[in-house]
Amino acid sequence: MTLADLVLGAMFVGLIAYGLFGGADFGAGIWDLLAGGTRRGVRQRDLIEHSIGPVWEANHVWLIFVLVVLWTGFSSAFAAVVTTLYIPLTLAAFGMIARGAAFAFRKSITTLPMRRFLGAAFALSSLITPYFLGAVVGGVASGRVPPGIATGDVITSWVNPTAVLGGVMAVLVCAYLAAVFLCGDAEREGSPDLAGEFRLRALGTAGVTGVVGLAGLFVLRGDAPLLWDGLTGRALPVIGLSVVAGIAAVVFLALRRYARARLASALAVTSILVGWAVAQYPYILVPDVTIEEAATGRQTLVAMLIALGVGAVFLVPALVYLYQLFQGSRLESVPERAGTSASAQARTL
Repeated sequence: MTLADLVLGAMFVGLIAYGLFGGADFGAGIWDLLAGGTRRGVRQRDLIEHSIGPVWEANHVWLIFVLVVLWTGFSSAFAAVVTTLYIPLTLAAFGMIARGAAFAFRKSITTLPMRRFLGAAFALSSLITPYFLGAVVGGVASGRVPPGIATGDVITSWVNPTAVLGGVMAVLVCAYLAAVFLCGDAEREGSPDLAGEFRLRALGTAGVTGVVGLAGLFVLRGDAPLLWDGLTGRALPVIGLSVVAGIAAVVFLALRRYARARLASALAVTSILVGWAVAQYPYILVPDVTIEEAATGRQTLVAMLIALGVGAVFLVPALVYLYQLFQGSRLESVPERAGTSASAQARTL
């Protein structure tokens, strides 16, 4: 393993973390959109708000981490991606801004029409943002981002079968992860009925995701042959692990073993991302630029690894403590607060 591989591997760990935590974050917004009317969906939205409230901004740390490492360690590839795929990247950025602003302001607004408007903005942004991010991945993985500044087609690079598949799969995976996570949150808060509702949604979304994933194999075979060869070749064991983990997650959901379902689901999604990396290796821009060719100088990579190691000493424990503190405080205080919030909103309506 080369120095460039180590730096890119560290970046990919951040990408996986963003896929899991940020993905569940976006997925919660999708379920907010599908929760139903104001009265019927109040308890679901209250659970969603309390589930993502303390961590919705912290999750984007991983995205910033990925962009900074790519920019610093592989600047030529970064330039090619952001200048060719600037439209979906810009739309995703606007989606994140609109989503964050709507989520923050919705808490302080008391008038029902404005709360509905901000709720719709939050939910719709949660739906479109992962789609555009998935389309970016599809554009890169299908070899539609050539080296150079703005040398790729700014439309067909992300409007193509593989990019559409990537966007749809991103939305489905986010919704699935959120549903699985919300099952455990609802059970811990003493709301077995909500846990049951999200359990059914998780199972349904898992089925849809599986069907789309199988259909997507035929899309990749015709539209991204190099990626197809990698997935059915050296990455096949990793993809097989994802399938096994996905089946295990469904079994755990059926048995209402939500903690185990969460771990199995995380393994399934992680395996999908790792499978993509293995299938694309050693290229960072398929099929023209390898990881070594895109890497900056050795001194920069060494400095980057040192900075990543030092930063991890502070960042990782802080995030772990944040999640643990959040989960612990929920066990003690959230059930009462959730019930009070739901009844208060019902009286307001």
